[in-house]
Amino acid sequence: MSETAPSRERTLSEQTIDASFDDIWEELKWRGLVHVSTDEAALKELLAGEPITYYCGFDPTAASLHLGHLVQLLTLRRLQLAGHRPLGLVGGSTGLIGDPRPTAERTLNTRETVAEWVRSLQAQVSKYLSFEGDNAARLVNNLDWTAPLSAIDFLREIGKHFRIGTMLKKDAVAARLNSDEGISYTEFSYQILQGLDFLELYRQYDCVLQTGGSDQWGNLTSGTELIRKVEGVHVHAIGTPLITNSDGTKFGKSEGNAIWIDPELTSPYAFYQFWLNTDDADVIDRLKVFTFLSRAEIEEYAQKVADEPFKREAQRRLAFEVTALVHGVAATEAAIAASQALFGQGELSELDATTLEAALRELPNTTTTEPSSTVAQALVDTGLTSSLGEARRAVAQGGVYVNNAKVEDAEQPIGQDVLPGDMVVLRRGKKTLAGVFVA
Repeated sequence: MSETAPSRERTLSEQTIDASFDDIWEELKWRGLVHVSTDEAALKELLAGEPITYYCGFDPTAASLHLGHLVQLLTLRRLQLAGHRPLGLVGGSTGLIGDPRPTAERTLNTRETVAEWVRSLQAQVSKYLSFEGDNAARLVNNLDWTAPLSAIDFLREIGKHFRIGTMLKKDAVAARLNSDEGISYTEFSYQILQGLDFLELYRQYDCVLQTGGSDQWGNLTSGTELIRKVEGVHVHAIGTPLITNSDGTKFGKSEGNAIWIDPELTSPYAFYQFWLNTDDADVIDRLKVFTFLSRAEIEEYAQKVADEPFKREAQRRLAFEVTALVHGVAATEAAIAASQALFGQGELSELDATTLEAALRELPNTTTTEPSSTVAQALVDTGLTSSLGEARRAVAQGGVYVNNAKVEDAEQPIGQDVLPGDMVVLRRGKKTLAGVFVA
């Protein structure tokens, strides 16, 4: 068993729905997880009744899921905690196609790459669901039912139920038709494949609900309509809102890069810092969506944000909860220790090299230098000072630190005192940091 497994299992066992709500539908609404849906009254009644089977799909268009997917994973989990049976679909076939983006055609990945990513995403999805008990989760792959299907059978049995006029009105398709790129028949057909998924899951598992992002609403309803036409049954869909920041910017982006849940792509330290830097205007909404804290607890944090925002208690709780959920408690505590140690509130020497390196890589100013290079030169190389003269004055004034120890001599070799992994934390004043990799 991996080192993070006990932390993950403990987190799953601690998760609960909030008993202060009349039912799970009311909790989903309060947490802001319902942007659009099929018949709301029918859904509320359905989710309050006997256990149902529901699903959400994840396409392997990258080696990892990101924060947008985490919204769906936690929605799946909340419904499971309410007693319902989740299906986590990883799209081995839809991943070979790719859903239409608003601006340009996707690059098709090789079958080998998609198969590898399917395995990676299945492992990630499985961490957020329980596979035990009467409502145990199940992983499914849509390649299992699309691969044996011939083109003729696909067109005769599935394609005949779709109307071109309706398909053209889907938001993603309409956007592409109005762009210079246009849209290929391949991507145009994506919504049919997703509709087929829902139909097959209804037939195999009596699945009657699909969840997904509201930007996928056209794809979600392609399934509900297909089942209505083929089986004469009304099934349901829930579209969660696209999470944006209070200033309107896209959530989950850091300098243009997605925040991944794979620690190799976004380190636990960087992940923790992302949540810690949440704006006051956004933090309560993030606690609702991304944590299992109760309504009462979240309302307490809302009051703290209103009364004492400078303490940033809500941000610290948010960062801990989500990082522990994704990476485990041990990695979260290591990230917190690194954050504190960088600013002189802990022992740098006690940090493991991996966490320290991840922390230094996140600093805006890093450099690689030879062991004999001086502290003064390192200050210039990292941009903490603009000249050697300024560097020497900063040292003389007692404002320069190497690994949290005050520097007395500006000509001291930077490699004189290195941390594990041959790293150095260079600090000017209380808050201006840089990393130096000695090689």
